[in-house]
Amino acid sequence: MNMQEIKAIAKERGVKSGTLKKIELVQAIQAAEGNEQCFGSGKVDSCGQDNCLWKADCN
Repeated sequence: MNMQEIKAIAKERGVKSGTLKKIELVQAIQAAEGNEQCFGSGKVDSCGQDNCLWKADCN
């Protein structure tokens, strides 16, 4: 997912993107949704979130 798409999702969720980097912005969206802020944390194989919107880009 590119930054423009992520910023659109952030805007829908009421998250200000400002100058946040991709990982920071996705984690801010996760927090706004009440989810664990695990994007980019290296937990992709053990997070158990198979339906996560960010799973394809996570590492």
